[in-house]
Amino acid sequence: MDALKAHKSTAGQVLNLYKQLGETPLERLERLRVQKPHYEHEVLSYAGRLDPMAEGVLLALVGSANKRRDAYLELSKEYTLDILFGFSTDTYDILGRVMETGDPQEIERVAIQKGLNEFRGHIDQEYPPYSSKTVEGKSLFAWARNNALGALVMPSRSVTIYHIDIIEMYKVSESMLLNYIEDGVSRVTGDFRQEEVLRLWRQHLKKEGDRFFPAVTVHIECTSGTYARSVAHGLGVELGCPALALHILRTKVGEYSVEKSLK
Repeated sequence: MDALKAHKSTAGQVLNLYKQLGETPLERLERLRVQKPHYEHEVLSYAGRLDPMAEGVLLALVGSANKRRDAYLELSKEYTLDILFGFSTDTYDILGRVMETGDPQEIERVAIQKGLNEFRGHIDQEYPPYSSKTVEGKSLFAWARNNALGALVMPSRSVTIYHIDIIEMYKVSESMLLNYIEDGVSRVTGDFRQEEVLRLWRQHLKKEGDRFFPAVTVHIECTSGTYARSVAHGLGVELGCPALALHILRTKVGEYSVEKSLK
């Protein structure tokens, strides 16, 4: 019986998983083992990382499917990206230290779409400072945490954004924004500087505040390796107003869609 339980499949599988907000990909794989105990002894990996503040499609490779990992890593991606104007962080999303603030009230839809057009097509995209890209034997986030990024030439890669357009514009109240950030950051386990991040956000946002911040929902179709949060940050630079990724939903990897993901 024990031998049967420990048996590993040789056929291999690709599973379309839904990674929840706050989870790391490894935490999602461990949750899969709990959801589906017959995968307990299987060799599992994931193809295409999702940051803690992103959710949606995560491909899990089972058994011999791991031998084809490179092919799955290169699949195209689709995202629904919410961009918030008025703040930038060192991670380009809400799980980062607030670095810059600005008045976003003059931001208009026409200017946003014009700015987004600059990202369409073939572009060289710098890796975010807080990413797992390895430079001189250390990940960029390790360099960033040691305040040593100034010693590096930031690496970039060529990506293609096939489609990038506005779905809708809306405004977020100050109290709702702080509640959303507190909820999202509190879901994350491990050392992501959560206490410091929340302390800084609470300095900039008040639950009793009466401000409203513009945001936009964008649909992106792109090649593998495109960072949605870098698009958000870059749009802010393009428009001269700080911006960040408020929410990232990966809706598709290749032909694997979020509607069919295992929650």
